[in-house]
Amino acid sequence: MRTYKKVLEDGIHLLDAAAIEEAGLDAWLLLEYAADINRAWYYAHMDEMLDKKTESRYLEMCAKRAQHIPLQHITGRAYFMGYEFCVDERVLVPRQDTEVLVETALTHLKECRAPKILDMCTGSGCILLSFLMERPDAVGTGVDISEGALAVAKQNRVHLQLEDRAEFVQSDLFSGGYFKKNSGNTVTEYDMLISNPPYIPSGEIPGLMEEVRSHDPVLALDGKEDGLFFYREITAQAGKYLRAGGWLMYEIGCDQGESVSKIMKTDNFINVEVIQDLAGLDRVVIGQKK
Repeated sequence: MRTYKKVLEDGIHLLDAAAIEEAGLDAWLLLEYAADINRAWYYAHMDEMLDKKTESRYLEMCAKRAQHIPLQHITGRAYFMGYEFCVDERVLVPRQDTEVLVETALTHLKECRAPKILDMCTGSGCILLSFLMERPDAVGTGVDISEGALAVAKQNRVHLQLEDRAEFVQSDLFSGGYFKKNSGNTVTEYDMLISNPPYIPSGEIPGLMEEVRSHDPVLALDGKEDGLFFYREITAQAGKYLRAGGWLMYEIGCDQGESVSKIMKTDNFINVEVIQDLAGLDRVVIGQKK
């Protein structure tokens, strides 16, 4: 048997050799997960021996990470808005940048009582479910074409105990039976349609980092030729499902603010605004139904 310190050093070396960008951090996070420890415990016990079973499990996980498998796919969990989500190869790994979208939604519906949310291209459900966790009076519907993604979203719904407030629907955008049934029905009008749709231009996908290119579902990345396909499709029909004054909110690529704003204005949305993330990059576009 070897010490925790030595095993961690071996993990860092393995990831460094594989050109993992944050080798030290990822090696630590995998040890934290495999050994069920935290940093305070580690620094108090780093010279103690790690049992062989845990060491073997840890090094197997590091070997997977060295193949550029996302760390979150290895552990099966990711954190978003402070909540833990189950993730795997069927969904995009929730990213911190997307928290700007949820925070913007919370701000704009602050005065809205019992808001109803429609989350298009829901994936893991992290956007809708974290919003509902922050607003105990809210209800929502998450939509995705992928049966696998919806299975993950439903798992997260159970984990967060939101079965009574979150509904998940399989549909290719608005083409499914759910929307044909509810279109124009004022009882089901939403206060907000929120979406982080696929927005990478098809031709750029081969150039993405390996963790994304090889392990995130292409269905959740590919925004067709110019990356704007889903913004056009969703915006064109969003008004049918929003109440007057309801909000449409998108996450965007950092170079898409002007294009998505134009799409929303063309479809008669007002108060269109581009919002930056903490790095000062365009991240969210919002607009309001007249």
